[in-house]
Amino acid sequence: MNSSPKKSLADKLKSLGVKVGATEHPRPKPAEHTPIESVVPGDYRQTHYGETFVYEQRYPLNHLHGDIPLLPTTPLPDLLSAWAKDERISRLPIEKFVFFDTETSGLAGGTGTYAFMVGAGRFEGDEFILAQFFLRDPSEEPAMLEALAEFIAPCEILVSYNGKSFDAPLLQTRYRLHEMPIPFQDYAHLDLLHLARRLWRDRLTSRTLQSIEEHILSVGRTSEEVPGYEIPYLYFDYLRDKNAEPMKGVFYHNEIDILSLAALLNHAGTILADPFGEGVNHSLDVIAIAKLFEDLHQWDEAAHLYEHGLEGKLPQEDFMRAVKRLSILQRRRGDIEEAVKWWGRAAEDGHIYAHVELAKHYEHRTKDFVVAKEYVLTALEMVKTEDFPFHEREHWLGELNHRLERLKRKNKSSKKRN
Repeated sequence: MNSSPKKSLADKLKSLGVKVGATEHPRPKPAEHTPIESVVPGDYRQTHYGETFVYEQRYPLNHLHGDIPLLPTTPLPDLLSAWAKDERISRLPIEKFVFFDTETSGLAGGTGTYAFMVGAGRFEGDEFILAQFFLRDPSEEPAMLEALAEFIAPCEILVSYNGKSFDAPLLQTRYRLHEMPIPFQDYAHLDLLHLARRLWRDRLTSRTLQSIEEHILSVGRTSEEVPGYEIPYLYFDYLRDKNAEPMKGVFYHNEIDILSLAALLNHAGTILADPFGEGVNHSLDVIAIAKLFEDLHQWDEAAHLYEHGLEGKLPQEDFMRAVKRLSILQRRRGDIEEAVKWWGRAAEDGHIYAHVELAKHYEHRTKDFVVAKEYVLTALEMVKTEDFPFHEREHWLGELNHRLERLKRKNKSSKKRN
């Protein structure tokens, strides 16, 4: 009896559909490289350190960014120079300003962080030139820094948004690391973030540049926009894959930042030059400008602005804060009659400080101790109520009781003389 030959293990595996032996797997296709010049129509600039990629755009001076032209429609006011503590800001022509912003490899700063893109814009002739300097590779940084230095050479004033704290120090560090002179070392620096906080802190919950764009400049970003926090990751992906396509959104993000800086400077200069004009259409903005004038010791203008702002619609808390500042300012200016008027308004709304100021006025200026005593007694009743803040009560009780005893003595002495 013939038996069939015994199957080998390989035969058994083959019968089960298992492939035996080494199989050559197809290699994955390498990722397609998309060079940056195919994404944005820039060119290469030659420097002493080699070439660097630059994308340059030009805008007419009447270009509107949101509702605001790029070119200031009025000379920048002296108030802006006084606030920034640099007279060059209102003295030099707009061609001396350079608006700049960086996109970086990280947000922490320090020597390990570098700017892979620097956007800079300046006015020249009848155009606004916006140049974006881009690192195809970190090794090109010296070339990029030199090209940037050449672009900003005609200028003397930096304009940024948080640039004093982040962008300018970061670039200074990079120039020093490469032992290159810092081109903006002696420039004035106008950081519009700090000005935006002064002007819109009470009205806007956020003063990020995009919030200012939305609420002040009427700028809306398109679908090309990429969030700022994603930008470092997009760049590292580009370095790894050499696919520049996602960089298009980063160029757009940086471009809008620069245009917004120019428009914001124009708008801020306009409303500070003419705070009673059409550009200031919110009472809280008027009060904010009044505070700025007051802090810069321009008291007459500040007083008029406070009064103008109080004529509009204000939340009650903001209204009373403005009344308090105005009344104290009027006293400082020597306009006691106006101060008394506003103290009276605040006293009617139950503000302790106003009662105290009126008590001082009637005690020391008009010598009407009876009226002064009435204001003190009314204030004491308010302080003793259950809903009065406990942490303030002890302070006011001490002051008011001391004032009351003194008024009693003065009133008694006055009666004896009469």
